[in-house]
Amino acid sequence: MMLRIVFLILFLFFCSRQAQAAVDPYKVLGVDKSASQRDIQKAFHKLSLQYHPDKNKNKGAQEKFAEINNAYEILSDEEKRKNYDLYGDEKGNPGFNGGNFGNEGQTYFTTGGPGSSYFTSNTGGWQTTGGKGNAKTFSFSFGGNSDVSGNPFGFGFGDLFSNFFGSDIKSGNQHDGFTSSSPGGPNSQTSPANIQDVNLQFFNKQIKDQGLTWVLLFYTPSAKGYHILESIVEDVISSLSGGIKAGKVDCNKQSLCKDLGVSLSKSGRLFIYSYKSSERGSLVEYSGNLEERSLKSFCLDHLPRFSRRIELDQFDFSSDSLGNLPKLLLLSTKKDTPVMWRVISGLYRKRFLFYDAEVHDVSHPALRRLGIKKLPSVVGQLVDGEINVLKQGITVKDLKSGIEDLKTLIESFEKKNTKATLNKAKKPVDNEQGRNIPLVTALNFDNLCGDNNALCIIGVFRSSKSREKLETILSEISRKTLVRRPNHARSSKDSISYSMLDGNKQSSILYAFDKSGFKTSDALLVAYKPKKGKFATLTDILTLEAVEKFVSSVLSGDVQFSKIRQHPVIR
Repeated sequence: MMLRIVFLILFLFFCSRQAQAAVDPYKVLGVDKSASQRDIQKAFHKLSLQYHPDKNKNKGAQEKFAEINNAYEILSDEEKRKNYDLYGDEKGNPGFNGGNFGNEGQTYFTTGGPGSSYFTSNTGGWQTTGGKGNAKTFSFSFGGNSDVSGNPFGFGFGDLFSNFFGSDIKSGNQHDGFTSSSPGGPNSQTSPANIQDVNLQFFNKQIKDQGLTWVLLFYTPSAKGYHILESIVEDVISSLSGGIKAGKVDCNKQSLCKDLGVSLSKSGRLFIYSYKSSERGSLVEYSGNLEERSLKSFCLDHLPRFSRRIELDQFDFSSDSLGNLPKLLLLSTKKDTPVMWRVISGLYRKRFLFYDAEVHDVSHPALRRLGIKKLPSVVGQLVDGEINVLKQGITVKDLKSGIEDLKTLIESFEKKNTKATLNKAKKPVDNEQGRNIPLVTALNFDNLCGDNNALCIIGVFRSSKSREKLETILSEISRKTLVRRPNHARSSKDSISYSMLDGNKQSSILYAFDKSGFKTSDALLVAYKPKKGKFATLTDILTLEAVEKFVSSVLSGDVQFSKIRQHPVIR
């Protein structure tokens, strides 16, 4: 009688296992066997949202949701997927060869293929040995040593009935073939490789105030909808790869949740480490729809905003000397600051000042003076005032490679700036005090010597020695209010500007005044009246007294002016 009961139990259990095995995880998720992990994840994400119990209360949808999770559990784990593809079983039972046919004391019961159902009886312990295709092979014992629970059948009835009815019956003996397919269920999945595990130390060193936007998933393994959130995050950071990063915090293990004031109920929570409102990062919770487009839009809105949007016609590099940092200007056709530039501005915010401007026509005077013929372009200014066109006609393959290209470009420019900084540091400290004379460049020439200026005093140098001397003299004279009106008065007809010009690099301006270009002069002073198109020069030995006398004579009208040859243009 007992033997019949055992066979009945085995038959019912076998039918249950076969019914489970008959569900093809590829068909459940609607993907091919050659599908990539990305395809599998997308399919899981889509179906999970469709059949999630929060949206579908009917029993069929809930069963479908469980089926989807089981399928994803198998296919998202490479080892389980491989075993399923080989054996039709995610556990990777070794097939017929694992049964040791012919060994004494074993009983085999095999089914699956046409005409392949049979069993043999020997002694031994219960075992699942797998099968070929959809076949399953089981071996079990009618005698010999029983397990420690006293069960003569070598397996736990609790596990067996749990498999049938989904109950929580526990057994003192769990044996291969009767446990659930995964001890931790869906939540035991390994998270995608590009979602970092975050603890307090990692947060403080890699995330906090580092200038990069992060998506942070706070969860517990049993949190409701955890895998759906993780899947959405994976989709977003894949589409914005290089621009943002993602991490997850297990609140059961990490004190970081408590430290940051994040509490969990039944569901996981998504936060963005944002730079939208200030230069210091802060956590902002995402409470929008659980779908890729909404989260992506939210992330983009919280990218760094360290680049100052400017009007090119009114911009002067030399007007912003904050921290004596080198400066970078992006010229593009974009109405808003491009995503790539916002990311870069966050990463290098402590080492550069960032600007960007919208421009559509390369015939713009500022672009022509810089020699820019293609957009977008990046322009940089060193701490010594020298302006460089770093790159023009920029093309990128994608966000990630574009950011990497910009990093290379900027870091190369930074090395050049380091040399300029060292050279500047070699100058005597006392001579540096009070200097505020800008260097004429293509971008600021109109601002310094345009039609709004009645008089432009330009100190021309061709050596570092003459530059230092002229800059010191002009700095002293420019502070004397009797000969120079405040900057805010530049719009008036009497406004005066003082500037320095590198005669070696900007000789085109000098040729506009005189055909000789003053090639033989290491240092000279030019008084230029833009509106009248006239100029006067001082080429004698330049001393403080001589320059001050020259400027005073110009202002009083005691100096003879000559007509310029052509309008000065920086090439």
